[in-house]
Amino acid sequence: MKTPAPGAPPEGGCLYLVATPIGNLEDITVRALRLLGEVDLIACEDTRQTAKLLQHYGIHKQMISYHEHNELTRSAELALQIEQGAKIALVSDAGTPMISDPGHHLVSLCLRHHLPVIPIPGPSAIIAAIAASGLPMEQFLFVGFLPSRAGERRKALKQLSGENRTLVLYESPHRLAETLADALDRFGRRQAVIARELTKLHEEFLRGDLAELVVLVGRHPPRGEITLLIGPPEPGEASPALPSEPMRNRVEQIMRDQRLDRKAALKAAARERGLTKREAYKELLSDG
Repeated sequence: MKTPAPGAPPEGGCLYLVATPIGNLEDITVRALRLLGEVDLIACEDTRQTAKLLQHYGIHKQMISYHEHNELTRSAELALQIEQGAKIALVSDAGTPMISDPGHHLVSLCLRHHLPVIPIPGPSAIIAAIAASGLPMEQFLFVGFLPSRAGERRKALKQLSGENRTLVLYESPHRLAETLADALDRFGRRQAVIARELTKLHEEFLRGDLAELVVLVGRHPPRGEITLLIGPPEPGEASPALPSEPMRNRVEQIMRDQRLDRKAALKAAARERGLTKREAYKELLSDG
């Protein structure tokens, strides 16, 4: 299957992946607006959100919901319509479809059935944050959202501890303080950037090392959509080594050094090693 030449309308049905604004409604391409007005149907993560964009530009088009809860069944319906000749645009609430948003099932199904899939590039919170971060971006790793559970999040950060590229992640405001603290435990005082409410009225970039950002966020918890960037280690700087001593010895050392009780010291040791409290307690017992 060959994708049609750029700008050339495909014959028959096709799926357009249309990037939409991440905040400022002016951030949309002329091509995207034209296609949204021409397609037979727009599949939306949230029809109410997309309706605001269409209304702003005077576009009147049939919409249908396509989100994580109906993605499997709706993909088959949409692929069948495309196979029958429909031109359908897939949009997320903001930014480029498929980037931490639904769409994979539909794209995969279209490709398996040799139906054209055409990207319409445009706004992306990742690219906007990267461009203005000031961090090294010759290479970077997009992580998406970390697990919401503390133990799983620390395990994920533990797996990333040897990474030498800049890390780019999404995080919710109410978990940001915990994520920063866990990242500080795992990476040390690496440079980092919090990009908040990109392209919106209250757009803000908070820059500093992870320790400074932990304090800043603790005093002034941010709101809104957040992209977090964590820079690579400085040249010659090794990632914090994982403790190799027995859990019991480490807990006793933390109790002495930080004057904590055993329960608090075990929690601190668990965080160091990316373990849940239950896993750390099992390890403590296995040390005899």
